[in-house]
Amino acid sequence: MTNKNSFPVSGTWPIFLALLCNSAFTPSAAEPLPNIVYIMADDLGYGDLGCYGQKLIKTPHIDRLAERGMRFTDFYAGSTVCAPSRCVLMTGLHTGHCFIRGNGKDNLRPEDITVAEVLKRADYATGQVGKWGLGHEGSTGMPTRQGFDFFFGYLDQHHAHLFYPTFLVKNEKRVKLRNIVPDEGQWGQGVASKKIDYSPALMNKETLGFIDAHKDERFFLYLSYTLPHANNEAMRKTGDGTAVPSHGIYKNKKWTKQNKGQAAMVTYLDDMVGQVVKRLETHGLDKNTVIFFTSDNGPHSEGGNNVGFFNANGPVSGIKRAMHDGGIRVPMIVQWPARVKAGSTTSLMAGAVDFMATAAEIAGVKLNTPTDGISFLPTLLGKSAEQKTHDYLYWEFYEQGSKQALRAGKWKAIRRPMHTGPIELYDISKDIGEKTDVAAQHPDVISGFEQIFTNAHTPNKRWRPSGKPRNREQEQSEGR
Repeated sequence: MTNKNSFPVSGTWPIFLALLCNSAFTPSAAEPLPNIVYIMADDLGYGDLGCYGQKLIKTPHIDRLAERGMRFTDFYAGSTVCAPSRCVLMTGLHTGHCFIRGNGKDNLRPEDITVAEVLKRADYATGQVGKWGLGHEGSTGMPTRQGFDFFFGYLDQHHAHLFYPTFLVKNEKRVKLRNIVPDEGQWGQGVASKKIDYSPALMNKETLGFIDAHKDERFFLYLSYTLPHANNEAMRKTGDGTAVPSHGIYKNKKWTKQNKGQAAMVTYLDDMVGQVVKRLETHGLDKNTVIFFTSDNGPHSEGGNNVGFFNANGPVSGIKRAMHDGGIRVPMIVQWPARVKAGSTTSLMAGAVDFMATAAEIAGVKLNTPTDGISFLPTLLGKSAEQKTHDYLYWEFYEQGSKQALRAGKWKAIRRPMHTGPIELYDISKDIGEKTDVAAQHPDVISGFEQIFTNAHTPNKRWRPSGKPRNREQEQSEGR
């Protein structure tokens, strides 16, 4: 039976329901429900921030969030690429269950439940600024038809490659910009020949405007900024896929143009985060606002970006499109003054799939829709004894011949191609870089994981494996 609150269940995989609304957090009349701000960067690596070990790129504002809040060491994106990662975040279903499992031109359906719809039940004003990737113009997947009161940005993830587009979308209408893009094409991709309106600057303006407009009511603001994603089309045409008004503090560095641009994009993003925090502080909202900061997947090697130069994936290996942790393990920082201990760190195994359950518990809403997530609010509040944990986290990916992956405690397993390929096994407590496959030494573990790989997958006719399987070396070298 399938309806807006349920879907077919395959095998014995567990559907984790959110904790009851008041199990860990009980707001009082004097302390109303907090605002929730979720900031998600685009293709930012685990090692791209100062608070995660970055040495070359300056990120003082994001680092300050970590100084004033909690830093996760074992947090995972919903997928290794854009659209499915956002679907997991918004619906609380992993890629074996959610509707959008890959990059395409797909739209969320009316029966798909989003975080915004859940928070509307607690009278949150809801807004999104940035890249959506889950619905196109006129479709049921538009954010304004999926629980958001306000939207500004890109609907299509490929359109978002273009940082100087001819239009963006506000709510359900196009906003014409002054840029000129001769080769824009159907989906708004291409290379601008006249650059005036820089989309991150416009996003920043709309973000601050939303905070100003809703300063006297509780709100949920989802900021899915597009930095530091590359403009792949510009790379092919001009040799430089970075897009930023200036190289700023990096202009005199003896680096390649692409490396200067990449660093400047990350620092521009950091400044945007700083302006959000400052505006919250200006209105006296910072103490009762939970700020989450993360990324949609691992770092890219596109646009001439040199992942190794910046050590963008830190101690983990792999990049965007890989199922090794470099493709899916991402930063997560949570600031909530007086609630989350400043300067704290957690090794809780959690992910974007958990945001819906966590947001629901923060808002005092009991979920009545299936989710693969678990609220990590107890961990944020320092109540680790009350924290429920995952048996495993699961991913599947349909490009490059297809792959599956799961993380269960110290174990990380990867199967390629999905369903039929051999299973690689890594003990990431000893081998965080996933360099040594120990599958042969642990047949019992492999047997159990074979069953999970089967049970965690619900078939979807739209998503079928494509292409030839890639080996690890190909994954590391190719980016697009």
